[in-house]
Amino acid sequence: MKDLDKINGSRLFALWKSHALGLLVVVIGMFVSQLLSYIFSPIISLLCAATLYIMLYNNKMNGSTTCMVAVYGLFYSMVSYSFLTIIVNILYIWDIIDIPKELCFFSSPYIPTLILDPVFAVTMFIMYFGMNSLRICIDCKLTNGISYDRGRFGDILHRESRLQLMNLAVIFTILSLIIWAYYFTYYDTSSDVNRRDAFVFFFLNIAFIVLDELYFAARYYNLYLDLKEAGDIITEDELNDMTSKTYLRFYVVSGNYIYVNTKTVDPTMPYRHIIDSPFVTKRNVNGISSAEVNNIISRMTGTHGELQFFYGRKNPDLDKHSLLRYFYFIDEDCPDMQVDGEWMDFNSFKGIYNMNPTLINKTMLSDMSRMSTIVLTQKIFDERGHRKVKIKSYQPTYDLREIRNGHYDFQDDKWIRVAMFNSDSRGFYVRKLWSGFRRNNQKHSWQNKQ
Repeated sequence: MKDLDKINGSRLFALWKSHALGLLVVVIGMFVSQLLSYIFSPIISLLCAATLYIMLYNNKMNGSTTCMVAVYGLFYSMVSYSFLTIIVNILYIWDIIDIPKELCFFSSPYIPTLILDPVFAVTMFIMYFGMNSLRICIDCKLTNGISYDRGRFGDILHRESRLQLMNLAVIFTILSLIIWAYYFTYYDTSSDVNRRDAFVFFFLNIAFIVLDELYFAARYYNLYLDLKEAGDIITEDELNDMTSKTYLRFYVVSGNYIYVNTKTVDPTMPYRHIIDSPFVTKRNVNGISSAEVNNIISRMTGTHGELQFFYGRKNPDLDKHSLLRYFYFIDEDCPDMQVDGEWMDFNSFKGIYNMNPTLINKTMLSDMSRMSTIVLTQKIFDERGHRKVKIKSYQPTYDLREIRNGHYDFQDDKWIRVAMFNSDSRGFYVRKLWSGFRRNNQKHSWQNKQ
């Protein structure tokens, strides 16, 4: 299973590249705004937002697994800045509000960073604290799996994506404080912008962004060297020569008991023991028949049982590797197994899962999370996301017998989507109305073309 934790070195470069290109668009926009007339400033910022959107769109259409959450944050920051400046200036023209001339792009000097930096800071903080509900993150989880499904690289993406957002939020907060402090203390509003003013209001932003990119370049290069030294990097040559592998993971169940090894060595901390299924194997093939899978688990357990497919995924970062999960239900009452382990009551396992999940292997934890999410979501919500039971305190339960006889489709992501966005979510009904409105417009448009 260690192969699934190895990292394609180009993925780290792509992670830095998307972050760098996003900030490069912002820098170019700021630079061009200084060259052209101030009145073109909102147009340039909207063009920058369009460029960032094209980057996001191309990444999605190309099926790339690169995390684009930093670019996503920059896109919304640029859109927010553009519309805020336009609205403020329109209200100023209509004599509804009064603003300093430095905030009006119809007059000179116009200093865009006075608005840009605070807007970027606020937007990045909102993105950071609402990261679990961002559309780009939800789509990524549904397409590529949660971080646990992607092995070590998933952990890196989860950590670095949050770091990138917080880093940008802190940088633009610092810049906002410096610029506004300078504006109120040293800037002379009765004269034009001098060299010192230009450095603080313009070049200071560029300097911070350049230094930030150099920091991340050094950070990811050092991370690459550490992973390479530990043997966790797969080169492009190795990827080209790599044979297809199918990993099989079985969860052996008897009644409401699951067979686990409580003394499995944690691969990240060799001195620590965690809980995991002992029934894990691999085959150097691309795909495997159900009959062969059944023979494999029968030999591993030494007993007959009922094989049920759980779900499977290809590793989004290693295309030739896939991991398939199965349940193996045994009618016999907790028989002796041929491998080390013990029968654990599923209620006890759920207690560990809820109270101390770090004691469970990450892949097993991810699998149990998927199972619990799909089962409980179907009990609470219908397919449209509306609550079946109006009492929000209602907490349904389930056991492994229900998993065996419930005919659940754990491969389908439908209920995962419902779990992420349902009637308990803020803005659910507004988004439902908007989606229905868009569908009706598309339907009428198609009928008119006919």
